[in-house]
Amino acid sequence: MKKIFVLSFISVGYFLNAQSLSNSPYATYGIGDVKYDNTIETASMGGISTAYVSDFTSSFNFANPANNANFELTSIKLEATNENNYFKTNYNDTKSTKHSTYLSNISLAFPISSKIKMGISYQPYSSKSYDILHSETLSDGTTVANRFKGSGTLNTAQVALSYKISPAFSAGVRANLYFGNLYDLNELAYSNAELINGYETKNSIKNFNFTLGASYQNINPSTDHKLTIGATTTFGNTSNMSTQYTNSTYFYTDAAGEAKSNESIIEQKSINSKNLLPLQASVGVGYGDENHWFVSGQVDYKKGESIAYFGNTLDLQDSYRIAAGGWYLPNANNFRSYFSRVVYRYGAFYEKGSLKIAGTNINKFGISAGVLLPFKTSSITRMSGLELGVELGKRGTLDNNLINQNYINLRVGFNFADKWFRKTLYN
Repeated sequence: MKKIFVLSFISVGYFLNAQSLSNSPYATYGIGDVKYDNTIETASMGGISTAYVSDFTSSFNFANPANNANFELTSIKLEATNENNYFKTNYNDTKSTKHSTYLSNISLAFPISSKIKMGISYQPYSSKSYDILHSETLSDGTTVANRFKGSGTLNTAQVALSYKISPAFSAGVRANLYFGNLYDLNELAYSNAELINGYETKNSIKNFNFTLGASYQNINPSTDHKLTIGATTTFGNTSNMSTQYTNSTYFYTDAAGEAKSNESIIEQKSINSKNLLPLQASVGVGYGDENHWFVSGQVDYKKGESIAYFGNTLDLQDSYRIAAGGWYLPNANNFRSYFSRVVYRYGAFYEKGSLKIAGTNINKFGISAGVLLPFKTSSITRMSGLELGVELGKRGTLDNNLINQNYINLRVGFNFADKWFRKTLYN
């Protein structure tokens, strides 16, 4: 576990491949830098989604598939994220920055009937991309070099169904497929030795589980005020994560350090795990005024898990996330003022992280905001437009020579919504 702790304060400043998906130095642990599973719409509101039923007919909620009672149009969403991270650690007073841009969401949603709605989406779930080199000279003059490398992406494809049981109650289910490969390599080299000692971990992941959702919404017809309550749970891992660990010695025959020669296996073992993505649950409550404003709060819980890492087991703790947010629409029917028809979003969150290093929890908190800029032809019943979002936050700490990460995430996307397959009324 000493190798794991060393990563916490030497990784800043040694990152390569600036356009990689993964940004946080804490991505070196476990399954990498996990991206929160939502769209620009919900991310701009602090991540609230469990009790969020959109007032508009063009927005499909994947996070809680029950919350799609108002969805009536076919919607295509394309979204991208630009991450800007600023790292600092008291270890050698090191500072660093990293930036990346990637496609963060592709989705297609459409109504099957007045009660049944369906959505399909793709998102990156987590990623590793780091190359860290740390050298030190011992008292006898020997130079020791520690190199840590990681790569790979874990993606998720989702299919969601929503069913409206009654005017107030809805239920939904989402099937989640996670797939990808993640690699970690730790190499130890001494200046007075010809061979390198390498510890390599390969995780091949094909995981399948379900998210069940329920929603209740009561609308007061005299005031247009509405109360929404929602809950979700994710369970049922049906596939394995196959982990192959290899401890070997070798040397490289090329300057790039990729072609191994004279490799000798010291230890090799394989492990299968079913608890990669354990039980998760969420509950939320929201209140608002129809087509005017909405505010909500929610709590998310994720059970701890164990990940094979450098031949050892990395135990992640139970974690939770508290979020609050909402939106405001000045006047959807004021076509003389464009900004009166813009949807303004806001939110904040605090997350107790599952990662604990040197007795210190790696927590995260942030604030967010965003807008939906409607296209010229958009209306309250056909809200298509340009989505913009920004999130400012902090992760980690300077305590115990750990890393403080400040970040600014910018998001941009398009929601193209229309009523497809309309019947012709006149010849």
